[in-house]
Amino acid sequence: MYLRKMLFILLTFVSAVSLAACSDDENTTAATPTAKANVKVVHASQDAPGVDLLVDNTVAGTNLTFPNNTGYLQVNAGTRNVKVNVSGTSTTVIQANLNLMENKFYSVFAVNQASAIEPLVLEDNLTNPASGKAHVRFIHLSPNAPTVNITLTDGTIVFGNVAFKGSVDFTPLDAGTYNLQVRDAATNSTVVLEHS
Repeated sequence: MYLRKMLFILLTFVSAVSLAACSDDENTTAATPTAKANVKVVHASQDAPGVDLLVDNTVAGTNLTFPNNTGYLQVNAGTRNVKVNVSGTSTTVIQANLNLMENKFYSVFAVNQASAIEPLVLEDNLTNPASGKAHVRFIHLSPNAPTVNITLTDGTIVFGNVAFKGSVDFTPLDAGTYNLQVRDAATNSTVVLEHS
């Protein structure tokens, strides 16, 4: 049984937002705004302690614990140095230089066991779903769990053959309530029952 293992199912509903721009007839020179990207950090290492997040050596979040996340943080686009430190210390457990594109959204997962913690960086496609649809992404973040299938209770495979650190892009599904099972891809035995 893998009841203590962590498998994430992310369900994202995205709604359209209208923006209106105002024009200014005055000839004034405004400073060019700095290009921004959006980054969310997720503590996904079950046995790791709380951590602090630093972007270019500036603290961006403190005492993030499993399985919480920072929400999206706006950071300057371009190459950013991201560090994850043991909370309240200068001990860096993850360090990565991330190339972040303007107006893009990213999730950085701190994954694996504490002794081998590492970053998993994914770009988040937050495109609006079609009417009556929801966008769903599955990410396998349990280091000791087998390769899995995500199925309906009747065995129909929704996402198939996903190994540790593997992910499935945001996928349109009919909006509604699903009872999903996580099954060992090799044996078809049920590992976890998840409601979404």
